Amino acid sequence: MKQRQQFEGIIVSNAMQKTVVVEVTRFATHPRYHKRIQIRKRFKAHDEKNTYKVGDKVIIESAKPISKEKHWRVVKSI
Repeated sequence: MKQRQQFEGIIVSNAMQKTVVVEVTRFATHPRYHKRIQIRKRFKAHDEKNTYKVGDKVIIESAKPISKEKHWRVVKSI
């Protein structure tokens, strides 16, 4: 069985019911200028019990589609 993809990020919004928005930051090297650049991406993740708050550092993992834009779930807080 394949291991699910996981990311570490910070919760930036919890205004929706059972959903949090997690911002994942990673670094990559620019192909031409070879400078490290910061890449940020936001994921909507499932939070069944609404336990996580804005500013929490969490780990999210891929899941089967839960709704139109939600394909991730929160695994645990760091």
